[in-house]
Parts: sequence; C-alpha cells; structure tokens
Amino acid sequence: MHPLRPLHVGPVVVDPPLILAPMAGFTHYPFRLLCREQGAGLVCSEFVSSHGLVRRMKNTWVLVDLHDDERPVSVQIFGADPAVMADAARMIEDAGADIIDINMGCWVPKVSKTGAGAALLRSPETASAVMRAVAEAVRVPVTVKIRMGWTGQNLTGIDIARLAEDAGIRLITIHARPATRGYAGNADWDYIAQLKASVSIPVVGNGDVRSPEDALRMFRHTGCDAVMIGRGALGNPWLFRRCLAFLRTGDPGPEPGVQERMETAARHVRLALAEGPEDVVIREMRAHLAHYVKGFPGAAPLRERLMHLTRADEVLESLAAAATSLPAGTAGS
Repeated sequence: MHPLRPLHVGPVVVDPPLILAPMAGFTHYPFRLLCREQGAGLVCSEFVSSHGLVRRMKNTWVLVDLHDDERPVSVQIFGADPAVMADAARMIEDAGADIIDINMGCWVPKVSKTGAGAALLRSPETASAVMRAVAEAVRVPVTVKIRMGWTGQNLTGIDIARLAEDAGIRLITIHARPATRGYAGNADWDYIAQLKASVSIPVVGNGDVRSPEDALRMFRHTGCDAVMIGRGALGNPWLFRRCLAFLRTGDPGPEPGVQERMETAARHVRLALAEGPEDVVIREMRAHLAHYVKGFPGAAPLRERLMHLTRADEVLESLAAAATSLPAGTAGS
C-alpha cells in the first residue's frame, strides 16, 4: 500500500495521482474517456503542432477534441518558436484545456529535426524561452514533459527542470530515458529521484510502468508526486483501476477477462464512430484493437481478422462473437 495524495497543479486537482500519458495516434477522446472512467486522475491529448494550431489547420484542430466528461484534461503542444507556442497556448486555453503541456520529450525525426520536442534539451536557452513564453501567455497551469537528455552522454534533464521552475512551469514529467534511446533498455528511475530532489515543483515519473506493482515501485523508488502511464495502458485502461486498488489496499483485484476486454473494445469503437467517419475510425482503431486482442487463447486469429475488416458492423460483430465464444480466462496486463 502507498498513501495517495491529490496532486494540485494550480487550481487543477489530479486525484488520484495516476496520469495517462500523451501518445500520438492513441490518446484521442474515446481512449481518454475510458481511462478516466477506470481511475486515471488526469488524461493528456496527443501532441499537437503549434504551427498547425495557429494556421488553423483542420487536421491539427481535430486533435483538440475536449469533452466535459473527461476532465481534467491536458493538451500537449510542440514547437520551438516561443511566439508561435505562446499563440498556440492561448488558442488551446480558449478551447477549454485545463492544463497546457509542452512537449520536450518526442525524439522522432519529423519533430526533433525542426528543433522541437526532445531537441530542445540540446538548446537550454530556447527551451527556457519557450517555457517562459507559454507560461506567461495563459492563465491555466503550464507543465512540461522531458527526457533525461538528448543522449546518455549529455543528461541535461535536471538543468532543464530548474529552468522550467524558474520560467513558471507548474509541474515536470520526466520519462527516464535519453531521447536517442527511444524505448530501448530500462527506464532509469534513479534519475527521476535525482530530478525530484532538484526542484520544488511537482514531478511526475514516467517509464516502464506496466503493472500495479510497477506503480508502487515507481512511487517508492523515486518519491515522485504522480505516476504517468503510457504504453502499459494500451488495450488495458483497467490498469488505472488496478493500480489504484493496489496502492490503496494492496490488492489489485482481478485482471479483466476476455468478455470485459471485448466489450470495452467494442465500446471504444462506438465512441470513436461518434467522433469521425467510419473509414477513418476503423483504420485508426486497428492499432488499439491489436492491443486489446492479445494474451489469451484464440487472440491471434481474431486479431488477424480485425486488422483486415473495413466496416464497423463487421468489427463489432467479431468482437461480440469473441466475447461469448472464446475461453473466459484473463489476459495479461
């Protein structure tokens, strides 16, 4: 068991201190809602281009789809131009975001080659200017998500965290790997503890939390104020429910059975269909369905079938049939 205290980020209360990470292609509204319902205290949007926002590009603004039943919700923006980032932040605030998060952790070339995302870890002056510009532009709390540094030989994360605090940032999330490592190797939780000891604002730990036991170890090992869960929650929104139960009582409760998994996957599809055209939804849902449909007998052929279906009724029929016909065991988290 572990004492859970609500996390205050300005006027926003994150209770419990378990947070869904921003993940490109995954953390759209339907999945955020499912995770909130299962116990996440805060959910985060996919990262959104600041230039796309200020240019009012439709394919950018579609990512800013906020609903009252998912609050509190954080919208993450990326960019390297302080003025553009400030303008984008004002627009996101007007759109109803509870928190605005600055992405300084994305390492993929299409982002980092523009000087944005984790590339800002190599440019402390620009990073500081971006953070200060955004923090001064809006009334809602501004947070930042970083990595340990660009490479393992240049760990600037703690220096950036201190600059963030000085710039008016209200909370720092640290994914405990260097940017160039991607997701390879193990997250360095010792570094989270070092960063936590270096600043006075709240610190959120992120990296390698895939079970309730991992969440407890993260809290105890790092002293962090909250735990952020990313890939471990894909196809597994119940992870928040089970983490919360384990932290409060020492018993995570049962893992979801096949029926619950399939019924939740079907609800996810229906929620997504209410947000967009069928062909786009079915194509984008394949990544989610691949995570829901694994770890139990009969999963492989069902997953293969779902990856090739193009109509919503066929997807929903397949999930409904699986809920009643496949063995009623549990799938690993």
